[in-house]
Amino acid sequence: MLTTNQAQHTLQAPPRLVAETRLEFRRAALDRLEDAVRSQAPRMLVDLGHTADIDASGLGVLVLLQKRARERMIAVRLLHPPASVRQMLQLTKLDYLFELED
Repeated sequence: MLTTNQAQHTLQAPPRLVAETRLEFRRAALDRLEDAVRSQAPRMLVDLGHTADIDASGLGVLVLLQKRARERMIAVRLLHPPASVRQMLQLTKLDYLFELED
């Protein structure tokens, strides 16, 4: 269960994190990151539990988020990534960038 502070810094990813949804998700992710910075949160959570499809542009947004978070000393934890998302992270060798939590 998430505490109130964690819930405030959790972003729900869309069912398809692909080119068509990346801009809206990018805006929401960077806004949520700034909220985490303002409240001095140690990490930001991205819930991928309902994300069935991810492409290179979706991965790009996650990498951008992680990079910006790291610059601000905040970790990015990916919650409930389905097997397809985990596989894409592993195939692209990006899984080491994130904390993963089932």
